Amino acid sequence: MNKLKILFTAKEIDKRVSDIAIQISKDFENSTPIVLGVLKGSYIFLADLTRKMKIESEVEFVRLKSYDGDTSTNKVKMLYDFNRNLKGRDIIIIEDIIDTGNTLKFLYKKILGLNPKSISIASFLVKPDKNKFKFKIDYIGFEIPSNFVVGYGLDYNEKYRNLGSLFYLTND
Repeated sequence: MNKLKILFTAKEIDKRVSDIAIQISKDFENSTPIVLGVLKGSYIFLADLTRKMKIESEVEFVRLKSYDGDTSTNKVKMLYDFNRNLKGRDIIIIEDIIDTGNTLKFLYKKILGLNPKSISIASFLVKPDKNKFKFKIDYIGFEIPSNFVVGYGLDYNEKYRNLGSLFYLTND
């Protein structure tokens, strides 16, 4: 039976998301970026973040899969592609978590081939000890250890996404 151990409260998350929104609003004050959410995990972070931003933005989604349960498959599958022209646009990729970086590397390369004006990356969580991704992550919510986490959009076999706080998933 899995148990949940609190990592970040809803209040701590809200504060950090507000800080990121302020920074993005400053960085893109003269632009209308396309905020590109990676489904399903990023939807709560993206919604909270864009509501707090003080700039205009457009929202687009892509759905990629690279996990089976709590294990990375090391293969990225495109389940839902975006159909917007990104040429000459500022793009902000919104991720729930950067673990191995395989999904982000796949998406970054795809977007780069579409000649955007810029690509920025915002991730709610980063696991720096597992991250093999060599690109700059512009906006980081929290750095966490390699434990498996759920809540605030992140799931375990489609469960726990609805939790407002972030938890470690344990067998203890």
